[in-house]
Amino acid sequence: MPHFVVDCSKAILQVHDEESIITRLHEVVNASGLFEESDIKIRVHPFETFAVGGGREDFIHTFAWIMQGRSVEQRAALSKAIVSALSEMFPLLPRIAVNIAEFERATYFNRTMM
Repeated sequence: MPHFVVDCSKAILQVHDEESIITRLHEVVNASGLFEESDIKIRVHPFETFAVGGGREDFIHTFAWIMQGRSVEQRAALSKAIVSALSEMFPLLPRIAVNIAEFERATYFNRTMM
């Protein structure tokens, strides 16, 4: 926890590869101070086939799932930091977005909790 999944058009990987994106997002998320560095998980899912607005426009959308307990202001600041970092990496890419959702503490369970 937390999990960051980056959906993107495959063509953007010609500008920066998956490893570069993961490294930069890890830096941004860690700098937020909201999570233990060792808990940060980031994955990149590039798509060859997709539609945006009925056409083919390159994009990056980061989906984040974090444990509940952070304020709206903290989550909004994290969203802005992620979009800012990706915008610096991909200055010509107009479609960059992020969404942060919360895991419900009462219903979250993983193997280490057994």
